[in-house]
Amino acid sequence: MATVLAPPPSLTVRASSCRRHSKKKQQQKRALGDFSLFAQVVRKDVEFLKRGIDNGVAWAKETFRIPEVAKKIDDVVWLRNLEDPTSPPLPSPSWPQPCYPGLTGVDLLMYDLKAFEAYASYFYYFSKLWTRPLPQDYDPQQVAQYFSVRPHLVTLRVLEVLFSFATAMISIRTSGFSKFLRLIPEEDVDDTSSQYNFGMVLKETLLNLGPTFIKVGQSLSTRPDIIGVEMSKALSELHDQIPPFPRTVAMKIMEEEFGCPLESFFSYISEEPIAAASFGQVYFARTTDGNNVAVKVQRPNLHHVVVRDIYILRLGLGLLQKIAKRKSDPRLYADELGKGFVGELDYTLEAANASKFLEVHSSFTFMNVPKVFPHLTRKRVLTMEWMVGESPTDLLSVTAGNSVGNVSEYSERQKLDAKRRLLDLVSKGIESTLVQLLETGLLHADPHPGNLRYTSSGQIGFLDFGLLCQMEKRHQLAMLASIIHIVNGDWASLVRALVDMDVVRPGTNIRLVTLELEQALGEVEFKEGIPDVKFSRVLGKIWTVALKHHFRMPPYYTLVLRSLASLEGLAIAADTNFKTFEAAYPYVVRKLLTENSAATRNILHSVLLNQRKEFQWQRLSLFLRVGATRKALRLVASNSETSLDHSTSKATDTIDIAYLVLRLLPSKDGVAIRRLLMTADGASLIKAMVSKEGEFFREQLCKIIVGILYQWMIKLFGQGITITQYSRMVLANGPSSKESGLSPRSSLPTYDYNSIFRDRRLRVIFSKVLKSASRDKILMLRFSWASLKIIITASTLACHQLVVSLSEAYLSKIFDAPKRYAVSA
Repeated sequence: MATVLAPPPSLTVRASSCRRHSKKKQQQKRALGDFSLFAQVVRKDVEFLKRGIDNGVAWAKETFRIPEVAKKIDDVVWLRNLEDPTSPPLPSPSWPQPCYPGLTGVDLLMYDLKAFEAYASYFYYFSKLWTRPLPQDYDPQQVAQYFSVRPHLVTLRVLEVLFSFATAMISIRTSGFSKFLRLIPEEDVDDTSSQYNFGMVLKETLLNLGPTFIKVGQSLSTRPDIIGVEMSKALSELHDQIPPFPRTVAMKIMEEEFGCPLESFFSYISEEPIAAASFGQVYFARTTDGNNVAVKVQRPNLHHVVVRDIYILRLGLGLLQKIAKRKSDPRLYADELGKGFVGELDYTLEAANASKFLEVHSSFTFMNVPKVFPHLTRKRVLTMEWMVGESPTDLLSVTAGNSVGNVSEYSERQKLDAKRRLLDLVSKGIESTLVQLLETGLLHADPHPGNLRYTSSGQIGFLDFGLLCQMEKRHQLAMLASIIHIVNGDWASLVRALVDMDVVRPGTNIRLVTLELEQALGEVEFKEGIPDVKFSRVLGKIWTVALKHHFRMPPYYTLVLRSLASLEGLAIAADTNFKTFEAAYPYVVRKLLTENSAATRNILHSVLLNQRKEFQWQRLSLFLRVGATRKALRLVASNSETSLDHSTSKATDTIDIAYLVLRLLPSKDGVAIRRLLMTADGASLIKAMVSKEGEFFREQLCKIIVGILYQWMIKLFGQGITITQYSRMVLANGPSSKESGLSPRSSLPTYDYNSIFRDRRLRVIFSKVLKSASRDKILMLRFSWASLKIIITASTLACHQLVVSLSEAYLSKIFDAPKRYAVSA
């Protein structure tokens, strides 16, 4: 038997001692660092005390009428008891200047009495300033005069703002200390959750500071590229989760505005608000006529609070101007913001804006604007048609696939469908922005996700028309040109466009700005002619140069950039490969190709022709390739009987460029192209056609000639045969398409190419081109050889199609006979 040797006693004692020492260290570590149980007990006690305090506060408010007392105190603090609405505007009193001439004692006494009278008069007029109420329209001078005699209100508000942000910073630091003490398990804390928690703290701070700061947070939430995705997600709750004010207060405001009981106008009003915004909240209601409407009610005592915050912002910007020693006056931005915010407080103006926006954009069917009920609209109450649709925030939430534990709330199909709808909304949002920018000139000034809806019919719906911006025509054309110049990399022309937009100040060194823009944007990579970069990055580079050279930022310019950046932020959250330029450029191309105006023709000529009026072939190729999409041609071909599927490639979803040009040339929308061809040097067109780069266009032209020859031969040899698309045909008295196995789409009509040759205008253009090129004999010889190859190739292909089509038409009847016999049997 084997003998098991026991370990020496010294080793046993040493091992047990180590175990006891290790156990003791773990107990000490838990005693020093594990406060999770203590934290839970404290948290429960705090929640219990909070519920008790809330119940006590509610009881005290009802028993001691605290809201009424608070309103009285608020009136005293704001000195509303001294205000006289009928008081006329008074000039600001000036401090009397002392005067001590060498006079007698009596004269000095008289002058002292006059000085006393002057001082008394000054204090009298100064006291009159207390009686002037806050102006209903924003006027910086009157607002400054109003708050100059109420410095306590400004001081208290500044202290409140500073205290709120200081509390937020302490909260963030405390959360970091809690993490250090392991009050929060380590596995639940990472950088992503830290950013989200920071965003939630910032959101609560902005909510506590009121509507002005909520507006700022809403703007920040649309820029995940600046503040991060998690912070943007947290701040996006400011669009939908703003605490509402009590329903009794809202109903009282409505009765005060209408001057009669609400039952006279509404048969039903929802108990809870459907949505709460920074300036008001919305109720679902039904009128006595049976119409479903959205009733927007303004928050109480909002005017004074908003104007006070704007005044404080104006003071801060003025101080910043003195510290930074800037030439431009940044207080103008606060004034522009104040005019917009105060304008939003008058709902009658918003109703007029909504009606105007609906009237101007009624022809664009993909845009949905609710109707206004004027007889149910007052200064603090707005009634509009009820719009049913999904908000971008909801679609983004479904796309992201929120999960509970490891189980997702949505299936993959729901996520993909939500992503498709979100990207369609963004695409139509960009198109609607370009429509407002380049077509109508009337801009929606606050296109954040809370004001957009995606309807079941695939339309993009707009809400909240408190702010609109009307652009001048020259600014519209300059914006159109700037998009073209950015894509083409023409920085000198881009700077000229910025000058036309009143962005670059007079006297600025244009050459230096051009060089810096070229240096900043020259790093941008292009993919198939489109900047392969996010719009926000291009905007950031332009913004850097703008700050350095003190560019001006007109209101319309800021609104357009913010709108596109906001939509890009939504799209990138669903698809990281989304490019704003790629979505916007086809619309710009269509605009230039179809609009017959001197300004657009000048832009088109500057893009496609050089100083010698020669075609810049590479730019023309890029211009047509990028612009030749379904979306770009949708309006061009809307009056045509030919389906776009006739010339669409399933692989690339692009329309043949030759087809695009030939369809435009004889149409009423082709005036710009016809003028361009008449202006251009004909020899350059022929050179481009016979060049190596023109091989693609020669192939497209060959296809067109094949179609023309094929139609002619069918008319000549195919009597009793109906021409159908895709070189398919059936006998006129033969079986139906269903019997012959042809799909319904194969019976679409074909385009009559002969109309191109019958157009007198095109014959004139062609003769001019040939006459201009006839001076160069070698060029004409090359053109003749290329034309001969095209005709021979096209004739061969047309004959092949004719043989195939005749065989299908006649032989199919023979092979289909047994099938029909078997079926009848």
